[in-house]
Amino acid sequence: MEQITIAGITVPRTAALAPMAGVADTPYRTLCCEMGAVMCVSEMISAKGLCYNGRGSAELCRITDAERPMGLQLFGNEPEFIEKAAVLLQEYHPDWIDLNMGCPVPKVVNTGAGSALLKTPDIAAKCVEAARAGGVPVTVKMRIGYEAGSNVAVPFAQAMEAAGAAAVTVHGRTKSMLYSGKADWETIAAVKAAVKIPVIGNGDVTDADSCERMYRETGVDLVAVGRASYGNPWVFREISARLQGEPYTPPTPEERMDVMLRHIRMILAHSEKPPALAIREARKHASWYMTGSRNAAAFRAACYSLSSYEEAERLAQEFLAANT
Repeated sequence: MEQITIAGITVPRTAALAPMAGVADTPYRTLCCEMGAVMCVSEMISAKGLCYNGRGSAELCRITDAERPMGLQLFGNEPEFIEKAAVLLQEYHPDWIDLNMGCPVPKVVNTGAGSALLKTPDIAAKCVEAARAGGVPVTVKMRIGYEAGSNVAVPFAQAMEAAGAAAVTVHGRTKSMLYSGKADWETIAAVKAAVKIPVIGNGDVTDADSCERMYRETGVDLVAVGRASYGNPWVFREISARLQGEPYTPPTPEERMDVMLRHIRMILAHSEKPPALAIREARKHASWYMTGSRNAAAFRAACYSLSSYEEAERLAQEFLAANT
């Protein structure tokens, strides 16, 4: 298996789990790593919130051994807070710090953070320099531009490299595209050709075929998979098998239900909320596991009304009985 070194860490050149706020929490990351994701990153952590001792921010910083190698992702646009937060993060022993310069959500962008930093590369570069105070490698997650016609990916990535970034992850969409349209792999390839640091490609990789195609068409050092892992942590096993020239057998409905139920148990065990509230966090995850299957629409609808783990078990049994 071919290896690649990114941010000082050597991993198989298969696929990493892309950071996803509100989705890729500890249980999610753990499952994906078990299935073969070679790296993962935390949900977004507010640099300012962490500096002001925000309890919610601190909860996002915890790293378990099962998730390593793992980076902690900061967002913000004030270098002084980025620097202080990068130092504070060392308590959690991250393998690297990732700076979010790609989030398109208004509440982040309107503060000048996330993808808004694509319009202020000088500030973005200062944030990279500030984050290096943490003493671990710093990487950047970015988009290719802010809006249609504003492709700034190459000069922006070069500026991040000059500021000391150890790698860049490029999502091949602009901020204004959100998650719609087709990811621009040509621009990802252009970034790879323009910088010397490792480039991780992200966008429209949904299976082993598209992962192989991204490697071939862009030359990236590593591929990151995001939404394609919703209810499908097996995508990492599929990609790993393909790139190692090994056969891959998709999970059976029974296997999918087993992992779905385990995922719910992990969410309930990890959450600090009462079970009646924690199960609500599990609903969306549960609903994704049968996407594309017969009766999937009815299954999803039932998932969104789950009020207990016992209900989830009954739903799984009923679904399997109706699909055998």
